[in-house]
Amino acid sequence: MSLRKWARLFWKTMLVGAVGAVIAGLILQFSTGTIEFKGTLDMLIYPLILLGYGALVSVYSQLGFFAYLTLNYMGNGVFKRKTWEYIQLVLSALALLELMFFRTFVGGEHNLTWDVALGIGILTTAIIVTYFKVKLTNIRALIPTMFFMLAVTILEIIGVLKIGVNNATVFIIIPLLACNAYQILILHKVAKDEKKS
Repeated sequence: MSLRKWARLFWKTMLVGAVGAVIAGLILQFSTGTIEFKGTLDMLIYPLILLGYGALVSVYSQLGFFAYLTLNYMGNGVFKRKTWEYIQLVLSALALLELMFFRTFVGGEHNLTWDVALGIGILTTAIIVTYFKVKLTNIRALIPTMFFMLAVTILEIIGVLKIGVNNATVFIIIPLLACNAYQILILHKVAKDEKKS
């Protein structure tokens, strides 16, 4: 990938993250009202703070994306294609089980309903993104896309899960899923354009 293509992907992903954070922040503010604004200026600055936060989340998402690309490249080089696909399936299932159940039963945390709802939300998003990715490319994209949208996304949110605040989790998961979905859906186009040039 050329530097020009990477820069374009970087800025577009940053825009997706910023918009996702604004949407998540406004939804949380209107549904919970946890932030009390002291004046009009606070209300005007809040979306700007959300834009900056979304940009930071997008950079975090891009780190995960390039780590995934590196891992996928090495996995394809070390294992046979079918073996690497099975490994990705197993890792995706383990990540989802860890998110939904292991944290409650093994870790001693007591918010099973929230963990299951979060897992179902991530799984649903992964299925939708995978459907469109396969439709845009071919069936070989099914397992890598599911792996990225499940395992990598869950790995990326481990830090915020340790905080244990549901609003904080929602605040990061919406822009993160948006950025991850955008990057995986646009990857084949960027790679195809690169091959042409």
